[in-house]
Amino acid sequence: MVSLGTPLSPSATRVLLLGSGELAKEVLIALQRLGVETIAADRYDDAPGHQVAHHARTLTMSDPAQLRSLIEAERPDVVVPEIEAIATQTLVELEAEGVRVVPTARAARLTMDREGIRRLAAEDLALPTSPYRFCDSLDELRTATTEVGFPCVVKPVMSSSGKGQSKLDGPDDVDGAWAYAMAGGRVAGTRVIVEGFVDFDYEITLLTVRSLRDGGTVTGFCAPIGHRQEAGDYVESWQPQPMSAVALDRAQAISAAVTAELGGLGVFGVELFVRGDDVWFSEVSPRPHDTGMVTMTTQWQNEFELHARALLGLPVDTTLRNPGASAVVYGGVEATGVTFDGVDEALALPGVELRLFGKPESFARRRMGVALARAEDVDAARATAREAASRVHPRA
Repeated sequence: MVSLGTPLSPSATRVLLLGSGELAKEVLIALQRLGVETIAADRYDDAPGHQVAHHARTLTMSDPAQLRSLIEAERPDVVVPEIEAIATQTLVELEAEGVRVVPTARAARLTMDREGIRRLAAEDLALPTSPYRFCDSLDELRTATTEVGFPCVVKPVMSSSGKGQSKLDGPDDVDGAWAYAMAGGRVAGTRVIVEGFVDFDYEITLLTVRSLRDGGTVTGFCAPIGHRQEAGDYVESWQPQPMSAVALDRAQAISAAVTAELGGLGVFGVELFVRGDDVWFSEVSPRPHDTGMVTMTTQWQNEFELHARALLGLPVDTTLRNPGASAVVYGGVEATGVTFDGVDEALALPGVELRLFGKPESFARRRMGVALARAEDVDAARATAREAASRVHPRA
């Protein structure tokens, strides 16, 4: 039996989120609906999650001393890493001391580093992946691209949202890709991964949920989410993505294998390439996924509610309610405290919802919101979501 306390009282069930962006904000809201006392941490003041949590904390989460001090001071029942730029070794140490980290500190450590998760998937679990090499210098990159072949993709082993990622069509692209990767990594002088290009038909996110049932851990799957990316960052997603029964079975088997190895409870965003019936593992995030924001208009329990329920040991339901799509609303301007015009015009479209994240600072390509649309089929939902997003105009 699961018991939950009352917020701001001695009986409170307290959950600390490390990272307070738009995804964390929705997790915080889902937790609060279940009576959980929430603490939101981020590197800057007034982050989206800060605006809804019971308690807001600002610190450098990649600093081991600051991270340990925060957790020891707050004494949460659960610590939930919601971003990758965290002192994950400190989480491993705290977990060994009795702190509960969701899904696990090992999952947070492995998935923040593309080398760790790629070696786990390809070498330990023997899952199908694209060919790859790791490089520590420009000379090594030149050799690796020749071995892997063109076209290929170069990424820093530690980065997020497509930062530092390049597609190389030939040898003339190597020097620029190295410089871009060095500028886009989360740490200076990071190594890179070179991935052979997979000629896929489409790519999906398979939200995989590990939860408790009848005293044991079970794995469930949401309907596959299709998505389109630009410069490594998603610009629209839709659910369900049509795929063959064979491909879906293979996707679920790959996702079940990698998430079982990572362990723990909660939502995992498993990214996969698909061509016909063939499926390749790409990456996994041990948390709700940005492409999964579409579930706020497609599922009975969206990915944030699933994550909140699973980490608390509560039952989950991954059932699809209706087809839908999401489209990103970009900042478009470099400014602080922007105003959004056209919200009424976007919401006038049938089946449309908006989420404006409340980020205090806008950049031209910063994700400031998302338009959501439900419809009778995916194509109609995608067209409506794109139209809704285009009607929202941030201005300084």
